[in-house]
Amino acid sequence: MTDPNSEHHLHRYGNWMPADYKAHQEWLGGIIKKVDDESQKPLHPVLEEFRQLIESNTRIYMLLTSMFKEVPRKKRYGHDVTGNPEIRDYNHFLRVLNHLLTTAPSWTDKANRVGLVGLPINAVLDWPMGTPSGYAAFLDPEINAMIKKILNVWGEFLRSPASADVLNNTSHGWFGKTGRRDLTAVAKIGPLAQTELEFHDMFECDPYAPNHGFKSWDDFFTRTLREGIRPVADPEDGKVIANACESRPYRIAHHVKVRDHFWIKSQPYSVLDMLGHDELASQFVGGTIYQAFLSALSYHRWHAPVSGKVVKAYVVNGTYYSEPLFEGVGNPDVEQKDIDMAGQVTSQGYITSTATRALIFIEADEPAIGLVAFIGVGMAEVSTCDITVKEGDKLKKGDEIGMFHFGGSTHCLLFRKGVHVSGFPEPGLAENKPVRSKLAVVS
Repeated sequence: MTDPNSEHHLHRYGNWMPADYKAHQEWLGGIIKKVDDESQKPLHPVLEEFRQLIESNTRIYMLLTSMFKEVPRKKRYGHDVTGNPEIRDYNHFLRVLNHLLTTAPSWTDKANRVGLVGLPINAVLDWPMGTPSGYAAFLDPEINAMIKKILNVWGEFLRSPASADVLNNTSHGWFGKTGRRDLTAVAKIGPLAQTELEFHDMFECDPYAPNHGFKSWDDFFTRTLREGIRPVADPEDGKVIANACESRPYRIAHHVKVRDHFWIKSQPYSVLDMLGHDELASQFVGGTIYQAFLSALSYHRWHAPVSGKVVKAYVVNGTYYSEPLFEGVGNPDVEQKDIDMAGQVTSQGYITSTATRALIFIEADEPAIGLVAFIGVGMAEVSTCDITVKEGDKLKKGDEIGMFHFGGSTHCLLFRKGVHVSGFPEPGLAENKPVRSKLAVVS
C-alpha cells in the first residue's frame, strides 16, 4: 500500500507515469472532462465489438461491472463536480478509450507538476485493475483477446503521421523544454554523462525538420542510435555479456525454481511459466536470472547479449493489464485501504510469467555460456513485442534482435544451471545501464 501524498519510487523509476499522483489525477480529470463535454461520437468499431462482448457474456459483464464498483469511494480516486466518483461503469470507460485511440502519449506540465503519461490506457485503469474483479478480468482470455484488438487499433494510429503532432516543442510536446531536457539526460549515461551532446547528436533524426524528422510517434519511440554512441563491450571476448536493453537493474536471482508462486508479494521467478512451458525451459532451472526495467524515455531496441546462433524466437501471448492482488484492495494479507497506483510497474516479477512477451533462445559461441534466453516483456500498452531475428540466424554480440513498440517494459536474461555469471550491476542504480555495455562475465 502507498501513501497517496508521496512519490512512488518505481513510478519515478520508469517515467511511465507522473511521480506526483496529483499530476496523474489532473491529466485523467482533463481527459474525462473533454470526453464528457463533447457530444457523444460513435464508438470505434473495435470498441463497439467490446461493448457487445460485455453485454452478451454474463461472466465478462459481471467482472467489468464489479471492477469499477470495487474502486474505493475515497476522494483520492477522483470525483466530478457533483461529488460522484469518475469512471464507475464500462460505458463511460469505453467512451474514454474512444478518445484515447486517437491520442499519442504526451507530457503534462501544469501548476509546476511536470510528468509524462506514457501509458494513457494504463492511467485510466490504474485503480480498477487493482480490485479483485479487475484481477480476475485481466486474466480472462476473452478479455485479453479483445484488449489486444483495441491496442492494435491504437498502434495503427501511433504509426500514422497524425500521431507525430505530440513531437513538438510546446510544454506538452516531447521536444519542449522539459521533454528535450529529460530525453537528453536519460541518454547521457556512462561515458557520455559529462559531454555536451544533445538529443540529436545521439539519435538519428533531423532537429531542423518538423517533428525532428520522425514520421510518427512510433517512429520516434523506436528511434535508432547514431553510430558509435553505444559501442559493444569487448566484442571479441565471448565471456563478456553485453547489456541487451538500455535499462535499470531490477533484480538478480540465483538457483531459480522450475515453478513458484510468482503471484505473491515476493514475486519469485517461475522458469516454466516465464518461458511459456517451452521444452528448453528445463535447462534454466537452478540457473541465474537478471531482470532490468526500461524507462519511458529510453532507447527501446534489443541487442544480442552474446555472439551465437538463434535457436528459437517467438512471441507468447499473455495479459496486458493484470496485476496481482497484493497491489490492490483485494490484498488478503492486510486491511483494505488503498490501491497501489504503480501496481503495474511494481509487479515486475509477476508480469514475466503472465504478460505478452518475446522469447529468444541463443546458443552462444562461447562454450562456457551455452544456451541463453532473452525475454522481452510487454507491459500494459505494449501489445507489440517485435522480434527481428529468426531461427538459424547467426548473431554477433550487440546485433539488434528486436524492439518494443508503443511502450516499454522490462526484460530478463536467463543463464543455465552451472554457468557462473558474475559482475552484474546491483539493483537500485540511479540511471540506466547503457545498451551493449559490459553487463557481466562468465568464468
